Amino acid sequence: MDNNYKKQLEEFLSLTVKQQASDLHLSAGHPPILRIDGRLVPLLKKKKLSSQDTYELAKALMSQDDFQRFLNKKEIDFSYNFTKQARFRINVFFQKGEISCALRLIPAEIRTIEELNLPSILHQFAQATQGFVLITGPSSQGKSTTLAALIDEINHTRTDHIITIEDPIECIFKDDRAIVDQREVHQDTLSFTNALRSTFRQDPDVIMVGEMRDPETIATAITAAETGHLVFATLHTNSASQTIHRVVDSFPPEQQNQIRAQLSGSLLGIVSQRLVPRITGGLIPAVEIMISTPATSNLIRENKIHELPLIIETSAELGMISLNRSLANLVKMKEISLENALSFSLNPAELRILIR
Repeated sequence: MDNNYKKQLEEFLSLTVKQQASDLHLSAGHPPILRIDGRLVPLLKKKKLSSQDTYELAKALMSQDDFQRFLNKKEIDFSYNFTKQARFRINVFFQKGEISCALRLIPAEIRTIEELNLPSILHQFAQATQGFVLITGPSSQGKSTTLAALIDEINHTRTDHIITIEDPIECIFKDDRAIVDQREVHQDTLSFTNALRSTFRQDPDVIMVGEMRDPETIATAITAAETGHLVFATLHTNSASQTIHRVVDSFPPEQQNQIRAQLSGSLLGIVSQRLVPRITGGLIPAVEIMISTPATSNLIRENKIHELPLIIETSAELGMISLNRSLANLVKMKEISLENALSFSLNPAELRILIR
């Protein structure tokens, strides 16, 4: 391996950690680019990368086997340990015949719910012993970080067996009171579905599914929650009601009533989050939280999903909050600007009324 490229790579990764960037992009024709507080910032003092540079940098990130797999499949996901400072979740891909790399920084320290500025009601999910919890939101909005905080809280407070299924493994949990077994798709198991099915024979108390990509994985996760396990998973959806629709609609019509019935009985809650730029710099989460109650279970069972937002809006005393209410509170606390709040809202007209 070319040592110059190894040194160059380490310099870029160090800068990413030092600048507290969330991502690093390496693409031919551009200098290295960091994403800081949601914005792309080119490192203009660095030279533009050539296609040879990105090829060699990608090679420096991977083992020979992984590089061969990448050349065969044209894209690859993996994680990379960088000294003791951090890990990176990496996707390398081809574009216009050239190699590009997207590197997501995973800080070494797993932060708590309080440190992440998340509502304390989330502790309720880490104290449950059975049920299904979904952490949702668009890409790059902190879902994995929230999931890690919940899993690590269980790790420090309960003598449980936790199994995580990830692609790739992101945060590394250090066993405390719990045993944490982390399985990586492709390396430790062939697929999410295979791994999830075999957890039933591995005596878990808590199961974390990095991503639910197909109906089989979703159905197995719901069954695991019904049969006495606490199951955490993520989905790329925008709200609690959209999440229920996505889960149910991934099944054929003749199975949908059964899935609704199973969900209504096993769901503990849905957290949908966005990371909004703070006025003082950095990002702060705005969240919608739906907690399972007899009323929400009924609406799911009877396919009246459109009524969920009203229940969320009127159940603040139970810890529920709508995304607009969360954004409005952050504006009133002068944490975020009205302009940013409106751009993250799914219903800006209602948000203006709430802020008024």
